[in-house]
Amino acid sequence: MSHSERQPIDDTDDNLPRWYVVQCKGGESFRAAQHLANQGYELFHPILQVQKKRSGKLVWLDEPLFPHYLFIRLDRIASNWRPIRSTRGVLRVVNFGNHPLPVDDELIAMLREQGSQGLESAVNVYFRAGEKVEITEGPFKDLQAVFASHKGDERAIVLLNLLNRQQQLEMPVASLRPGS
Repeated sequence: MSHSERQPIDDTDDNLPRWYVVQCKGGESFRAAQHLANQGYELFHPILQVQKKRSGKLVWLDEPLFPHYLFIRLDRIASNWRPIRSTRGVLRVVNFGNHPLPVDDELIAMLREQGSQGLESAVNVYFRAGEKVEITEGPFKDLQAVFASHKGDERAIVLLNLLNRQQQLEMPVASLRPGS
């Protein structure tokens, strides 16, 4: 494809705010989000709560849904783009060619809707055989069970006492949390 055949970047409505992607330095998306917010920029930084082992204990941590990225709302004319790149934690605004690439508003709306319906809910990936767990989704929601084993990265076998018998059930690991 020659230079003259390339699709032009959509420059219509340059003065309307659009969402753009900011690439952050490794492990610094929270720092970048904080510093950009302190400068008055409108941001969207979707996060998940994930259970991980730290010093031999299970702890809940906030992790970005998109590691190393966040979204910023700017307009191409009125917004001040210069401070963004020099903000702590920021690597660059994602470009296509030499132009920042806007993200479709519907994508951001969908991500926000997913977040309000549980995208920011907890995800657990570490259980040991014999641990008590609570089922958080499905027909057995809120029931206590015993973790039996992992079945791959996303599925688990649990033992649930039903009808005075211990039954083996397979379910998503994400639908379990530590029991009490």
